[in-house]
Amino acid sequence: MRLAGVTEGDRVLEIGPGVGSLTLALADAGAHVHALEIDRHLIPVLEEMLEGRERVAVEQGDALTWDFFTLRDAPWSCVSNLPYNIATPVVLRVLEEAHAVTRMMVMVQQEVGERLAAAPRTKAYGAVTLKVEYRATARIVGSVPPTVFVPRPKVDSALVMLERRTTPPVDVPSSEGLFALVNAGFSHRRKMLRRALTPVLGDRTADVLVSAGIAPSARAEELDLGAWAAVARAVAG
Repeated sequence: MRLAGVTEGDRVLEIGPGVGSLTLALADAGAHVHALEIDRHLIPVLEEMLEGRERVAVEQGDALTWDFFTLRDAPWSCVSNLPYNIATPVVLRVLEEAHAVTRMMVMVQQEVGERLAAAPRTKAYGAVTLKVEYRATARIVGSVPPTVFVPRPKVDSALVMLERRTTPPVDVPSSEGLFALVNAGFSHRRKMLRRALTPVLGDRTADVLVSAGIAPSARAEELDLGAWAAVARAVAG
């Protein structure tokens, strides 16, 4: 709650409220909360926990399919202890589709948090990192040890702050084209780009890379977002 900076009157989306511990704290801070819970058996528990708090709406729904365009009157924050098995696709989907959400404070598995906020040439850096960076800034702002969970997991957890960019930091013909290249590059991250990108660029691969100022022998994790954007522009000619 402290790191999320939620104040009176803020609009907050909480994904995966469970039995409502965080939901209750958000409500008591004066936020307008929309709690999205997939487990229908937990809905009565949440409603009982939050009885009398008129600013909270509880809805059964799946964050992987729920219509984020139903969020109105931006800005919204997403403050959530995300289900760890779907944390990455949920973060990406919020950034891609929930345009009313301008800020996210999420708890995720440590490895996932590192991936969201990684730097080039590191083990955690990958396609997910670049997809996040295109739409937001991301930084790890805290860590949570396994000892505070019941039952105790085998992994550490991370608190990640993501803040939506008003415009992408790079100019590309299309984000779809950019990420098709990124996905291809990281699908075989140990391969040189002249080989990894051949499935999408064919015989043009080496020429495109040279035109973008990238050595054909480079590997995907060596390129920052600006370099990937240069490749995308070279592809478009």
